[in-house]
Amino acid sequence: MFSFTKNKVWFLLLPIIIIAIGVVFYFVNGGFNMDIDFVGGVKMTVATEGKADMTNEAVKDAVKAATGIDATVQSVSTNQMMIKTVPITDEQKDAVFAAVKEKFSLTEEQPLSTSTASPNFGIEMQQKALLFALIAALLMLVYISIRFEWRSGVMAVVTLLMNVLVMVSVYVTFQVPINTTFVAAILTIIGYSINDTIVIFDRIRENVRMSKKESYNTIVDRSIAQSITRSINTSITTLITIVLLYILGVPSVKDFAFPLIIGVIIGTYTSIFVASPLWAAWKETERLSQKQKKSR
Repeated sequence: MFSFTKNKVWFLLLPIIIIAIGVVFYFVNGGFNMDIDFVGGVKMTVATEGKADMTNEAVKDAVKAATGIDATVQSVSTNQMMIKTVPITDEQKDAVFAAVKEKFSLTEEQPLSTSTASPNFGIEMQQKALLFALIAALLMLVYISIRFEWRSGVMAVVTLLMNVLVMVSVYVTFQVPINTTFVAAILTIIGYSINDTIVIFDRIRENVRMSKKESYNTIVDRSIAQSITRSINTSITTLITIVLLYILGVPSVKDFAFPLIIGVIIGTYTSIFVASPLWAAWKETERLSQKQKKSR
């Protein structure tokens, strides 16, 4: 039988390498690409009115040429487009819409909607996102510690943290904008990926009760082998749906699907190949330490 515990160091290398690459690109790119949800700015939604030439790049170029403002343009649906900018005055907002209206001969007199987010609101959103993630991790630690043991809880939270760091590393490497949708995806993945970890830990607990004389490494290897098919099948069926959403969905849906795809893949990987083998190593170290104390 393949030993997951003996190869734990090799399995641990993949997420570590991805995180290390993210750290390098963080300094190369000068930090994260924060959307206006976090740094403040203006969101303006306009009707495309079925204009085939009204592409994201064309609108961005029109705004830049007329006002000098670098905007982020995103298709919200088949007939709506969102223009995002840094904080600007009311006169500049009017100029942005006027430039788009004139360039593409729009009939609408006003944007469909306009909203402004202050930098202070962005800072508050960042703090709340971090707080909610910490609360979720703490509650999971308490639950798993009660249901299994505190070491299992620690390993589960460590792998959750690893999943989040991998997702963040992918975003900073490819400079994907980080917004509130990303935060929602992070919290979703935290809840999803813990499921596989709990299933495997539950199987480990049952096998420990039935095979108390076996080593923890042997028990964990057998438990993972018994659970791996179920975990992978669950993840594949989930991925099929999310990938289809990413391929067929509008950009706003893709913004949510993309981090979910990353999270499901890395969450399944760490649940199977990282959490349980590290727990076994911890338990074997404790067992060896206890034997050494008794032999003295």
